[in-house]
Amino acid sequence: MSERRPRVLIGKPGLDGHDRGAKVTARALRDAGMEVIYTGLRQTPEMVVEAALQEDVDAIGLSILSGAHMPLMARIMELMAENEMADVPVFVGGIVPDEDVPRLQAMGVTAVFGPGTSLDDVIASFRQAIAARHASD
Repeated sequence: MSERRPRVLIGKPGLDGHDRGAKVTARALRDAGMEVIYTGLRQTPEMVVEAALQEDVDAIGLSILSGAHMPLMARIMELMAENEMADVPVFVGGIVPDEDVPRLQAMGVTAVFGPGTSLDDVIASFRQAIAARHASD
């Protein structure tokens, strides 16, 4: 019996309407053998966390281009802790100033991917974080 394919949620929290990067990333993760749940545009933090909880995901990838990454991620990480999901790796992609990366990581974000990040690097990061999460089970 083969093991379950990793389940990944890709979301677009906030009011940003640009989803090409999220869709390209979702496709790359799917092509790499992961099951991808794409939430679509303009999701609230509550909607993102509820979808991740309902879908029992192994990791979350969020695309934020609006500049609202700090308040959105603070709320998402708070909701994840409230729902006992602090062990679920969370990745952020988009336009994030370098000085905000350590603050996001301090909140619990696993990694931040900026424009031009190789999809191979994104896939490898997801695989590594998911494997590490399941190794501690």
